Amino acid sequence: MPLFEWEDVKIMVDEDGFMENPEEWNERVALALASTEDVTELTEDHWKIINYLRDYFKQYGIAPMIRKLCKETGFSLKTIYELFPSGPAKGACKVAGLAKPTGCV
Repeated sequence: MPLFEWEDVKIMVDEDGFMENPEEWNERVALALASTEDVTELTEDHWKIINYLRDYFKQYGIAPMIRKLCKETGFSLKTIYELFPSGPAKGACKVAGLAKPTGCV
């Protein structure tokens, strides 16, 4: 397990950069993980997606399907890719501190 360090943040991640211990997630960790996804700041729109993903995962134990993510947040898939260039699964789920999706998002 690699140790990821960014400023004052130190977390264990898997080979794809997803958190090994999601319970350690916080807003500072989100900023650190965003830095690995070419996202330099987290805007209100980023947080809307991140919070939706976290709430959905907390309720159902999986990441939502892309179509549901778009419908529930009101963002088009194009907009989600603009916010998270590597996409909803790799980028958004990683920054949200979720486990690596198995193709759900």
